[in-house]
Amino acid sequence: MCDCALMGVPNRMAVEGEQLVVHRFRTGSLGLAAPFGSDSTNPPTGRPNSFWVRLKSFFTPPLPGSVRAVCMPPGAQLVVEDIPESLHLAIGVGEIELVTFTRVKAPDAYRDAVRFKNGREVRLQELREGQRMWVMDLSRARASEPDPEAISRVVCLPSRRNAV
Repeated sequence: MCDCALMGVPNRMAVEGEQLVVHRFRTGSLGLAAPFGSDSTNPPTGRPNSFWVRLKSFFTPPLPGSVRAVCMPPGAQLVVEDIPESLHLAIGVGEIELVTFTRVKAPDAYRDAVRFKNGREVRLQELREGQRMWVMDLSRARASEPDPEAISRVVCLPSRRNAV
């Protein structure tokens, strides 16, 4: 999934085996992206170039030099590297950990998170910009079966700080 705050950013689905980084997008939100320079052609999404995909691309062309958000389905397995010492000491994890991508209940638009083996969950917004991750397994993702406890109908509302 991609947080509501990234809905206006060009995006694509994750590809198994690729490396990602935590990136601050032009919206100010942190999310996942391919490392700088490696996503200029954007790997194929596995979707055919249908009429609707082409139509969407026509009306929402990517900005020159824009970085695409990489969306991750809940349940995907990732390896997180470069976990800062302050974080791995605070939540009891190592510098490199296998995590599960998840969604958490949150009062704002930021719900994307990772769950460590010890059960601790950390939202992407709390990770360090530039932190590296590897997509290990997308087959565990249950995109058709969302976790009812973690996700209740998500409605993307404009942020209060952008309100006039």
